[in-house]
Amino acid sequence: MSRKTVKYTTGEIGRARVIEDFLPSPDELVARDDTVKVTLQLSRRSLDFFKRAAKARRVPYQRMIRALVDQYAEKQGKAKG
Repeated sequence: MSRKTVKYTTGEIGRARVIEDFLPSPDELVARDDTVKVTLQLSRRSLDFFKRAAKARRVPYQRMIRALVDQYAEKQGKAKG
């Protein structure tokens, strides 16, 4: 069994063409918000709800709670300003 050596070139190859890389860098994919740690007491019912919902979606429950608070603050900020 013989193996052919394939030589790759830049530019067009038949109907295919080389395009520039348009994907974001890994650093751009993991943008972090400025966060502050707080202590918050929730009802057992609320915490159980978020834990179940997060588990079903395979995300951390704290992230879901943070997203909820962020959305609320954004909507309230737009309504008043």
